[in-house]
Amino acid sequence: MNTPKRRLMLSLAVVSLGLAIALPRATAQPQLYAHEGHSHAPGHPPVPDSTHVHSDDHEHGVLEIPSGQPVPSVDLTVHPDSRQGWNLEVRVTHFQFAPERVNQASSSQEGHAHLYIDGVKITRLYGNWYYLESLAPGTHEIRVGLNANGHEALTHNGQPIQDVEVVTVQP
Repeated sequence: MNTPKRRLMLSLAVVSLGLAIALPRATAQPQLYAHEGHSHAPGHPPVPDSTHVHSDDHEHGVLEIPSGQPVPSVDLTVHPDSRQGWNLEVRVTHFQFAPERVNQASSSQEGHAHLYIDGVKITRLYGNWYYLESLAPGTHEIRVGLNANGHEALTHNGQPIQDVEVVTVQP
């Protein structure tokens, strides 16, 4: 989980594993590319400019992880669903999802996540899994960033604590 992701390509028909998954034509066959510039904890590469905290995150501000506290991390994995769409798995360390305390006092160790697709906020995440039913053909950036109870984007050394995956959907 704390090792840098390597570029990988997945197809819905994985012949080398002896697995064949038939999907309706409308969902196409996605290819997944791990994005190597995500921000986790210390030791990970910096986030490229295209994935920095966007202005929509700034409406609630940012919360820098205080020195001496464990730095939360987030690791997003996109799994093609066997029927249609994708299952997003969000693994976190040094962070607890706390939907019961949303809109309350902020802590750098708990809160929720924000899910963005192509820079547009889709929803809040209060747990480790989210089902994404469909994406239009093309290449899409899926980003998950950690947020405190008061919605501030969590940062460490000025960098957002987030992960990004790129999904390419064939027509």
